[in-house]
Amino acid sequence: MDSPKRARIAITLFFFLSGFGFSSWASRIPDIQHRLQLNNAALGVVLFSLPLGLLCTMPVTGVLLQRYSSSRIMFIGALAFNGMLSILGFVTSVWQLVIGLFCFGASRNLLNISMNAQSVGVQALYQKSIITTFHGVWSLASFCGAGLGGAMVYFRVGTAWHFLMVGILMVILGFIAYPGSLKQPPATSGRGRFALPDRGLLKYGLICFAVMSCEGTMIDWSAIYFKEAVKASEEMVTAGFVVYMAAMATGRFCGDKLLHKIGIVSMIKYSGLLIFSGLLLAALMPHPISAGIGFMMTGVGVSCVVPLVFSMAGKSTTMANGPAIAAVSTIGYLGFLLIPPVFGFMAEAAGLRWTFAMMALFGLVITALIIISSSSRSSASQKTPLPASPAHHPAEDHPVPDLQ
Repeated sequence: MDSPKRARIAITLFFFLSGFGFSSWASRIPDIQHRLQLNNAALGVVLFSLPLGLLCTMPVTGVLLQRYSSSRIMFIGALAFNGMLSILGFVTSVWQLVIGLFCFGASRNLLNISMNAQSVGVQALYQKSIITTFHGVWSLASFCGAGLGGAMVYFRVGTAWHFLMVGILMVILGFIAYPGSLKQPPATSGRGRFALPDRGLLKYGLICFAVMSCEGTMIDWSAIYFKEAVKASEEMVTAGFVVYMAAMATGRFCGDKLLHKIGIVSMIKYSGLLIFSGLLLAALMPHPISAGIGFMMTGVGVSCVVPLVFSMAGKSTTMANGPAIAAVSTIGYLGFLLIPPVFGFMAEAAGLRWTFAMMALFGLVITALIIISSSSRSSASQKTPLPASPAHHPAEDHPVPDLQ
């Protein structure tokens, strides 16, 4: 029998190492862009190799979760993820970076999907909602990773030593955390292959796509926006990214309490409005203070939607939690990893400010989708509870409208 507290601590540590490692990479993108002499369009092409690696392994991960324990896949993914991070710091040419990012994305996929499957399993051991706290730790770790990245830039430490140090420390953390993870049997769903989201899961995937498009864009381009549009000093280039990650971490730690008060529909609706307002403010007023406030609003807006979507997908009655999360992630991570490279082409053609303004429309899409769906099917949605789970959460009494 798995100890709830021990399992919660272990999965928390895996969320930490995932966030810290990824933000370490993101915080040094401007340095790598400058070192390899890439313009925004060229950087967009190079960054596309990361989602390509993820998408190529997405079906494989779904199959692996039906054959092996999610804890084993999570551990292997953590080792590969941080190993590839260490290698990225030593690239000296574009083709090396492309190959490195492809493998980086593939290993990140193994880690994140299995890690989210583990978090849903841990949630089932508790009577209260704790799911957004895991993602809050990911954001906190990202904030710490971004802060360390800023310090490395300030003290002019190269990416090679920076990434190698982080990679080694996170691998050690993985070895410490693994024994406490949930030893779940393979998640059998009656299918021997990867399956796309069914009709019941598709609505979660669409919400996830819009939110994660904004999240991925902020991670990849916020530092570059502060450098080129805000004209921040070299020491302040990563400030926007740090503020964004801090706001997202705060939102996720407060998310469970707020969820019990206003419900899922309102959480998603207000999140969309915050994303729209924040990105638009940063685009219209590219000053360090106003852009920082805009990035802060965006961070709060994106903070809770994804963990709630993954939590609901994990309670699917038609698929086991691992394959269900993998299926929803297929759509959601398309936004997270495909939109940022496309952003590069748009920024080269229309400029960073206009492109950020266009990204703000994703927030309106999220809010409009929720409002239209809840008003047109209000009576039906009031009678439709969320999928049952071993531990009922009060927030589940606020049903999500049918978006199909």
